[in-house]
Amino acid sequence: MMKKVLFALAGLLLCLSLDGQHYSFPKSAEEDKNKIMGDAYWNLWNPQLQSQIDANIERYRKAEGEILLIDVVPESDVQIEQLSHDFIFGSHIFNFDQLGSDDLNRKYKDLFGTLFNSATIAFYWKTFEPRPEGPRYSASEIDESSYWNSLSEPWKEFHWRRPAPEKIIEFCKERDIHMHAHPLIWGNTKWNHPDWISKEPNKVGEMERLFEKRINEMAEYYGDELPSWDIVNESVDPIPGKPRYGVMPEDYTYKSFKLAENKFPSSVLLNINDSWREVYPPFIKDLIQRGAKIDVVGLQMHIFSNDECKGIAEGENVIANGTSWKPVDVIRYLEELDECGRPIHLSEITIPAPGRDDRANMIQAIMAQNMYRLWFSWPTIFRITWWNFVDDCGAAGEPLTSGLFTRQMDPKPSFHALNNLINSEWKTNMIVKADKEKSIKFRGFKGNYRITWKDTSGNTQTKEYYVK
Repeated sequence: MMKKVLFALAGLLLCLSLDGQHYSFPKSAEEDKNKIMGDAYWNLWNPQLQSQIDANIERYRKAEGEILLIDVVPESDVQIEQLSHDFIFGSHIFNFDQLGSDDLNRKYKDLFGTLFNSATIAFYWKTFEPRPEGPRYSASEIDESSYWNSLSEPWKEFHWRRPAPEKIIEFCKERDIHMHAHPLIWGNTKWNHPDWISKEPNKVGEMERLFEKRINEMAEYYGDELPSWDIVNESVDPIPGKPRYGVMPEDYTYKSFKLAENKFPSSVLLNINDSWREVYPPFIKDLIQRGAKIDVVGLQMHIFSNDECKGIAEGENVIANGTSWKPVDVIRYLEELDECGRPIHLSEITIPAPGRDDRANMIQAIMAQNMYRLWFSWPTIFRITWWNFVDDCGAAGEPLTSGLFTRQMDPKPSFHALNNLINSEWKTNMIVKADKEKSIKFRGFKGNYRITWKDTSGNTQTKEYYVK
């Protein structure tokens, strides 16, 4: 009992050490005085690695700004305030209006535009086109919050986590949220293919025709409205020569990309999406060499069990979902993917708390903090997408505690860890002095800024300035 109380106090001390809105989480064994993580974990995330991460963030995520302000008083103060990030921090938006109350739905939506500047929108074929008569583009009464508010077991509905996209697209446009569509083609016949599509071997030609029809329809309907698509999801065979999903059209990944290239506007980013497997980098290289227009490499990293999470926290060599989470291995994998010559989207991130107690929540927060710092420091990564940011809202088989929030939308330490990085450590806000030539110079994180100063008449002036 005393040990449990000590861990609870440790969690409170660590996650409530406030400096304004700044939450502090350990980044080394020396700072982890309550031994939340094992010594072997901190040996992997050692001070040398953390210093290199800091140096890379400074090098790759910041740029120089210089502005001439004609009417500023020389040597007076000028306020520099970052308004938005160049880097894309996102989550999927699958539980839009589905959390069971207007208050919870409001809290859910408020995360887009504050913590997240990007949303992955669901286009899973099975629920997007449940009948051959046509897709569910527009929301109906079964997509309204009032429908979901009346349900005691929402996860039993066929469209749980699968809202119609149109009102979500409108929501994202209103808040200037980056949009990413997921997925267009996915070979999982159980979870993605509509029930009215035959999976019989002698019907594979019909399946290929329907693939082509779906790509044509989505390209014609959306054009460049959705700027980024996962064209093919999880198509790499983990064991060469052993099909991942049984009967599928031959070379369907390549054919899908070629068709998408011809149908979508050239400005639309065509993504491939899969998790770590030894065959993934050569699979991508082969597609590119054959002329597939792959604009972005999507990389999933999922931890799907509490035991895996606990093992990683102790520094054990855990292979979760085919992926080693040791930082030296993650770096090696990223180097291999960089050989493909494409930017990287960390497309689906699952880091659960291995339980619901304070220590489990702190484990999740520390792991998330370290991984985000590593990913943010990597120059070819431009986007990170947390997968299920509300507990108990994942798909069947996904961890119940992988959210940044509880099911009642109460923030967990992992939220504070990421919010501190995104909206504090990685946001530039400062006061600089105009020089004698009425110029200001500063170095800040790439993104859009508001510059505020007093002119020679004493009036407050502002302008926006983009640092890239």
